[in-house]
This record gives sequence, structure tokens and C-alpha cells, in this order.
Amino acid sequence: MSKVQMYTTAICPYCVAAKGLLRRKGVEIEEIRVDLDQAKREEMMTRSNRRSVPQIFIGDTHVGGNDDLVALDREGKLDALLAAP
Repeated sequence: MSKVQMYTTAICPYCVAAKGLLRRKGVEIEEIRVDLDQAKREEMMTRSNRRSVPQIFIGDTHVGGNDDLVALDREGKLDALLAAP
């Protein structure tokens, strides 16, 4: 299964929703809290070219935010991305 990294903050309903979807699929998430570490926020912005959270990476693929994750799932593409080595 692919490694999943998610940049989050403590108070973010979209982060909670994205974590819930991934956990229902049995995925272990490496959560990176950008509200606690400015260097991690800068890292997130460099990797994603976005400022909002969550920013989700599955393996080397930048998925985007919660809406992007849900769209992948609805299109039937999320499971294949998660299953990639």
C-alpha cells in the first residue's frame, strides 16, 4: 500500500473528513501538523503550491485537498492509487 501523508491543522473540518475517508479504507496516515511548525507549512506550500489544508500525498502523487480526494474516490480511482507500491 502507498504511503499517505496529510498536512493538517487542529481545527479543520476538511482534514477530519479526509482522515475519516482514508481510515474507513484502512489506510494509515502520516499526519503533518502545519499549525505547530512553520517549517512544515513552508514545506507543504513548496510541495503542493497551495496554502490550504489538508494537502494529501499518496506515494509521490499530490492528490490535493479533501474535495480532490472525494472526487478520486467517486471516480473509482482512489483504491488503485492507494494500492500502488
